[in-house]
Formats: sequence, structure tokens, C-alpha cells
Amino acid sequence: MSDTNFTDPVPHSSEKEISPQSASKVRETAVALIRNDLRLGQQQMADWRFGPLAVSAVPGAGKSTGMAATAAIAIARQYEESRTKARRQLIVVTFTRSAAANIKAKIREYLRDNLSLPQTGFTVYTLHGLALNIASRHADLSGLQLENVTLITPSQSHRFIRTAVEQWIGNNSDRYFRLLEGHQFDGEETERLRRQSVLRTEVLPELALTVIHEAKSSGISPEQLREWSKQTTDEYAILSVAAGLYEQYQNLMRSRDFIDYDDMILAALRVLENDSARRIEQNQVFAVFEDEAQDSSPLQTKLLEILASDGEEGESGGVGDKGDKETRRQGDKEEFAFSSPPSPHPPLSPSPPLPIPPSPLSASSLINLVRVGDPNQAINSSFTPADPIYFRQFCEECKAQDRLVTMYQAGRSSEIIISAANFALEWVNNLYKKDLTNLNRANNRISTTPFRPQTIYPVELNHRRDDVNPQPIGRGLELYTPRDIHHTVELLSQRVIELFAEDPTNTRAAVLVRENRQGRWLAEALAPVCKEHKIVLYDVGERDRHSHVPEDILAILQFCDRPHSPDYLKAALEVLVQRQLVPTQDLNALASLPEEFLYPGPLASPQTESVQKACRLCRSLLRARLELPLYQLISFIALVLNYDQAELATADKLAERVNRQIAGNSSMGTMLAALSEIVSSERFEPVETEDVEARYTRRGQLTIITMHKAKGLDWDFVFLPFLHENLIPGRFWVPPQRQFLGDFTLSEVARAQIRAALHGEESIPSTTAAWEQAKHLKTAEEYRLLYVAMTRAKRLLWMSAAQKAPFTWSKPDNLQQQAACPVFPALKQQFPGCVMMTTVFK
Repeated sequence: MSDTNFTDPVPHSSEKEISPQSASKVRETAVALIRNDLRLGQQQMADWRFGPLAVSAVPGAGKSTGMAATAAIAIARQYEESRTKARRQLIVVTFTRSAAANIKAKIREYLRDNLSLPQTGFTVYTLHGLALNIASRHADLSGLQLENVTLITPSQSHRFIRTAVEQWIGNNSDRYFRLLEGHQFDGEETERLRRQSVLRTEVLPELALTVIHEAKSSGISPEQLREWSKQTTDEYAILSVAAGLYEQYQNLMRSRDFIDYDDMILAALRVLENDSARRIEQNQVFAVFEDEAQDSSPLQTKLLEILASDGEEGESGGVGDKGDKETRRQGDKEEFAFSSPPSPHPPLSPSPPLPIPPSPLSASSLINLVRVGDPNQAINSSFTPADPIYFRQFCEECKAQDRLVTMYQAGRSSEIIISAANFALEWVNNLYKKDLTNLNRANNRISTTPFRPQTIYPVELNHRRDDVNPQPIGRGLELYTPRDIHHTVELLSQRVIELFAEDPTNTRAAVLVRENRQGRWLAEALAPVCKEHKIVLYDVGERDRHSHVPEDILAILQFCDRPHSPDYLKAALEVLVQRQLVPTQDLNALASLPEEFLYPGPLASPQTESVQKACRLCRSLLRARLELPLYQLISFIALVLNYDQAELATADKLAERVNRQIAGNSSMGTMLAALSEIVSSERFEPVETEDVEARYTRRGQLTIITMHKAKGLDWDFVFLPFLHENLIPGRFWVPPQRQFLGDFTLSEVARAQIRAALHGEESIPSTTAAWEQAKHLKTAEEYRLLYVAMTRAKRLLWMSAAQKAPFTWSKPDNLQQQAACPVFPALKQQFPGCVMMTTVFK
């Protein structure tokens, strides 16, 4: 956030010829034109000038367009004010890098094409990118020396997690033996060994990973967890165990100069605790806009609120109206007294009040923060520290100040799809209201329904002829009940062929699945059909599940280190075949005798051309191992494997990470050890050099993608197969090997107890109550996930629940009767005209 962002280019010719006053009037006219081109909810958002503003946007409401327009207008007003005082910039924060690129392009377009302004005055970050920027510019305060630290994304099997578990066990034998005993234990040695294995490899690593993320992202220390543990009565002292694991993990990270993503946020907050550094940062910012606010964690929220607060006392931090702050505060309600249109549907009952933690917003209105999100699309809170309660809180506090905008008009979907989504939301909330009454009688203190009552409306007729809801294809909503999953594929294939036959190059369609295993099975089943009808099939899970670059590089380097190993030779050849560098052939025959393959003697049988090609390539790799320094090997292998631009950038990122990690002890052995750890226990993120969202939504393509990854995207035709109760909303269950501890899992109980403390509840729930709260959180989120999936469709929503399906998709051939997701039969009853025949025409 440096002032270099504000370097003005050569003034436009129009600005040379007219006075500043005239230019200002021209821009005000341009601002009015931008505003008038927006929908009502977007216009209300664009009217923001200062102070806090919450924007709750239904799916398809055009929040990105509204945010970009509001940002451009705010920058234009700041540009006018900067003629007389120091210029500040707007900070825009988004959830992903692709979303950041998208919003940046839209803001620049408004500034360039509509306002004739320099494309400066703002910066777009991801949350972690913003934190890293602040921490790196104040390294003495943040404690982060970026040239000396390594960023990791640990998984449950990461070495630090495993080591933390072993160290905790060594230091806490009494607690460990109490876990080992469980509910009952007869002392049998085989059972003891089995329980030890489960605790060391499953239960304790999962507890550690869950609590580390949950506590760190909320700024909670191990000491605080121990204090909370004293308020509980559970026999295992779960929070105390978690505190010990958390403490061991932190010690290991510090000793090796490793950091994770939560450390970035904590480092930025350490900077902002310093009065001087905080004023420096705040005085460069006139406002902060946040997208996808429902997915923020407590520390992320705190970081944005500090930046959005006024820097120097007595200086206005807002945009637009001048005058002292007290006058502006008094004018807030009048300026933002928005009213919603009358609803054509019966009003929904409001959710019970939330237990809300204190917020700086209630203490001051001098925070220039615009937060945009949708609590009904919060789909990450059951497996990440994201907690939608904080955005709900922000919405309620802004509502009390008449600073809540609801963007209720959505132009994405046809009206029948909107009606189906609205019905599903209301039906689930009504179902939960009945269940919550029974749960609260059992003192489980669950007070929220899955959805915030919020109805989607079609776009009202306006002056823009292109801003209308699309017309449906056929009935717009099709509900199927196939015999089994194979029948599902037949029905889905038939509909795909029909849709692509009409306009194959412009059709955009996607199959949304609940889990990757469904996607893999479905991709194999659909591949022959798509090939026959020349339909491009793109399996996102297969391509993007994780970066393949570390596995490729590791396989090649292991071969270079031990070329006479049949296993390593075969693994290297498999990579070369996959990269289409050598022809497909019998690799077992080649790998069985490595020496004869690599260096055939005069008496050996003549090699075929394909074998010779593979042999030459392998020998060139071995020669490179001898001639090149270690630090160049990864980049060289990436070139040999003919990687594309994104893969080469990922390989460079990997090489930098590995070389930094083995600095001072550089050898092939340490390099292989570092690579093996990355492959086995981390989620190494690839470098993206293109718009991944555009890749998923290409025309003429059928995309298979998970419901989670589909959030924020849309397609003309969306297929939702395999809608069964065992997955949506699913059931919380305890694996048989862990049931000696009880009918709950330690990690989910700990998560629920931590959140109860963070939410300011009177007491920390018991193990039983915490487990019930965890189940509620999980099932509520699954229903929101279904809602997100339904609202991805523009012209056709195809839904099915087969009568027979696998109990687990790891064994897809093991079919049994499965109940449909509870929403599905309710939809069939509400929309009988959309229930389809299940006959396949061939």
C-alpha cells in the first residue's frame, strides 16, 4: 500500500481543456450514469459514502458488479477530495486469487471507460495477501523475516503434526492412558495396540489439526484453551489435550522457521498493535471493501476493521460529504434508510436471536467498511475456521443503524429455478424450527436455523433490455428418480446429448457432485458417451485435485538417485508416458531389468523404437544428475517434462521451497526427503496463470465439479445427481475403530466448545451438547451447500435421487436402497409438473 499506486499518468486531453470544476461535474454525471445502470440493490450499495455498510446478496444478484461499481464511484469521489488533501486508496479484499483478478478488471473498466480516470487508487488482495503485505513491510514488528521462513499448509499426516502428537504423549502419559482406556478396557494386549495405533495416527492428529486452525484463526492461545478446559467436566479434558498438542506444534514451527496461513494474519495484527505502524497503514486507506464476508474468521474480521478505522484523530476517513464526524454520524440513518419491496410470498418467521460477541462496530460508526456476502452461502464453516456468525452479527448491527442493504433481485436463473431454491430454503428452515424445539428441551442450546430468511426475486423490468432473467429450457426444473446410479448415467447422458445437439459450441453445462469420488466414477461412465458425440468432458477433480508437479518431480529424482531400482524406474517411466514423451508400452518388462534397459549389452535383444526413445530420455536424465548442480535439477526436469506455463511456474515455486529448506545441508538425500514430505503430507498449491473460473465454464464443455468448487460460478444447464440422505444432509457417525472413546469424535467436540466460548455463551457445553451442536452445524451446512448448487443453474436444473446407490462411494458397485435427500421429495410434491419419466430412449 504505497503511494506509488497513485502516480497519475499524463492527464486526459479533456482534463487539459476544461477546469477542475467542470471535470468534477462531468464525473458526477458519469457516476450518475453508472448508478442508473445498476439494479435497485446495487444502486443502494453504490450510494455508500462513509461508515459501515452490510450488503446481504442473494445468489445471482450481481454482487461483484455492484461492488466494482461502488468501488469505482468511491475512488472517483476520493480523487476529487485528493485535490485538497492527502490521497488515500481503497482496499478490496476477496476470497480467492481468481476472484481478485475478476474484481480488479471490473473496477479498472469502470475507471477507464466510464469515468476517464487513471486506473489507480485501489488495491485488490486476498485476505492472506493483505496480511503478508503488511507483515513484510514491518518485519521488525511482525517478527516475520520472509527470506528465512517457509510457508506450509499442513495436513493431518504432516511431520510436525505427527511429532507434536508423539511429544505430547511423552509428556502427558496419564492423560494418554486415560484416552487409551476409553469407556471400558479389559487390558487385552492386542486391543491395547489397536487403540494406540488409532490414537496416534487418527484421533490425536485430527484433534490437533482442527484445534490449531480453529484456535489460531481466532487468536486463542494454548493457555486460554487450558482455562476454558477448567470450565468443562468431560472425562478426557479434551480442550486441555488440544492445548498441549497446539503448544507442541507451535514450538516445532518456531524452531524450524516455518509458518502457516494463520501466522500471516497474526503477524499483521502484531504490526497493527503498534500505534505508529497502525496510523501509517490506516492513513493510506480511505475504506475497505470485503467480498464473501460470510467466510471470514474472527482474526480476519479484526484485521479489516482496524484498517478501515480512521487513522488520525480529527481527520475524516470517509469519502464524499465533508464536515465533522459527529454530524456525519447523525446523518447515517437518513442516508441509508432503505426499504425492501413487498414480498409476493408469505413472510418467513425470523430466526431466533444469535448469541453475538462484542464488536467494535457497536462502539463507533467511524469505520469505513463495506462487507458483502450471503450467510446462506456459508459452506466452509464445518471444516475451516470460517464462521458465518460474525457476518450475521455485522448485518444485525448495520440493520440497527439503517445500514443494511439486501440485494434481493437475481438475474442469473429462470423463475422456476428461483422458485425451487426459495422453496428449499423455506422448507429446510421450517423443518429445523420443529427440531430445534426438541433439541433445546434437551439443553443443547442450538438457536439458529440453517438459513437467514431471505427470498430471491427475479429482476424487475427496467431500462436495460439485457438485464432480464433467462428463459427456461423445457420445464426449467426436472426431477428424476432413477432405478440406480447406472440408470442415472443413462438419463443424464440422454439429456446432455439433447442439449449439446442444439448448439454444441455455445452450450455450457456442469454436473455438480457432493464428493470427488462421485466425480471420478461419473467421469469414467460419461467418457465413452462424450467421446462418441464429440462433447468435451472436463473433470475438475482429476485435473485440479492437487498439483501433480511435486509427485512428477519426486518420481524422476528418485530414479536419478537409484536408477537400478525397478520400482523407481517404473514410476519414472509412468510419468514420461503420462506426459506423452514416450509411447505407451509394457513398462513392467522394461523395469524388470533396469541395467539391460538402460545400457543394453552387445548380446541383448534389439530394442524397439519406442523402447529406444524411453531409454534415451532416461539416460539424459541420469546425465543431467551428474552434470547439473542440485538447485537446478527441478527446473531442468520441468523443462524435460514439457510442462505448460502454469506447471513451469509451479515447478519454480517448488524448487525455491525445496532449495530454501535444504540450504546448509544440500544433498540428493535431503532434497528427496523434503520432496517426499511435501508429497505425502501437504496440499501444495499450484500456480495459476489463467482464469481458472473461465476454464471451468468454457462453452462447448461438460464440466464435472464438486458443489463446493462450483460456488461463485454458473452454467446454462446444471445436473445434480446422487441426491441421497446419507450425503445431504448426511449423518455424523463415529468410525467403529474409534468407538472405544464414546459416541462422539474429539475433534468436533473441541470445535463446538471453542466456538461456544468465542460466541460468548454462558458456559462451555458438555461433551454431549457439543456433539449435538457439531451435528447441527454439519447438517445445516449441507443444506446450504445444496442451495448453492441449485442456484448455479441458469436455464435448466436437473436433479435426481436414485433408488439404489452405494453406501460409500469408495465401493460404487455395492448398491443398496438409499433414501433421497429430504428436500427432494418435498420438491417433487411442490412442483409435480417437473417430475419426469425415467424412460431412456435409444
